[in-house]
Amino acid sequence: MMPEQRQQRMAELVRETGSVTVPELEEQFEVSAATARRDLAVLERQGKVKRTHGGAVLPGLTQHEDSFQQRLGEAVEAKKRLARAATAFVGEDETVFIDSSTTAYYAAQRILSDVSRVTFLTNLMPAMELLTPIESENVNLIGVGGTFRALTLSFVGPCAVRTIESYLADRLFFSVRGITPEGHLTDSNPLEAEVKRAMVQQAARPVLLVDGRKFERRGLRVITHVSDVSLVLAADAPKARVEALTESGVEVRCV
Repeated sequence: MMPEQRQQRMAELVRETGSVTVPELEEQFEVSAATARRDLAVLERQGKVKRTHGGAVLPGLTQHEDSFQQRLGEAVEAKKRLARAATAFVGEDETVFIDSSTTAYYAAQRILSDVSRVTFLTNLMPAMELLTPIESENVNLIGVGGTFRALTLSFVGPCAVRTIESYLADRLFFSVRGITPEGHLTDSNPLEAEVKRAMVQQAARPVLLVDGRKFERRGLRVITHVSDVSLVLAADAPKARVEALTESGVEVRCV
């Protein structure tokens, strides 16, 4: 493959996935790390990618990540609407994954008040703290351990992913940093993305909870495509983006 052809393929890969790493390019294109970096440098000069440490992302993608405490106070009314709508889908004796998002945290709060018998599996410490004071045989907690991230108050890494992969849940409530126009669900941190991806795979019915801000931004890493979720609950979402999701075959309910 000529360098120009290879670089074109690399640019296409970044557009499709949102980001690539040098090792991924080495394996896929059978080139050295030095060649992969030179190709990325060429693509960056052309404005097709933005280089990062160890790889590249689409121009405009962000690695910025806010703390759990900061996110907890944002779009609170919309998140509570989403939590109320999410709880209506939870049946007695169900097993539910809760991810590290503040929207899912609000959902966990609501579920505890409305559902008598439920089991939670979560990597989010504040969600665990919601459950530990409850003295009831009908409410169970399975905490997902791993490497603790103080910024997000969550556990991530290989241990967390292996724990998630050893369980099956009836439902997952999760949120994301942003949704691309093509329907890719993204997160700012690759470790958080891995955990969310594992939860989607292990849940019979993954439910995505998003407010309108999620359609205006993108994260660094792709979690999965929206077609892998069973339902999208959206609050204050742009009509055109909701219609695009619906046309792609995804069930969307606005709350």
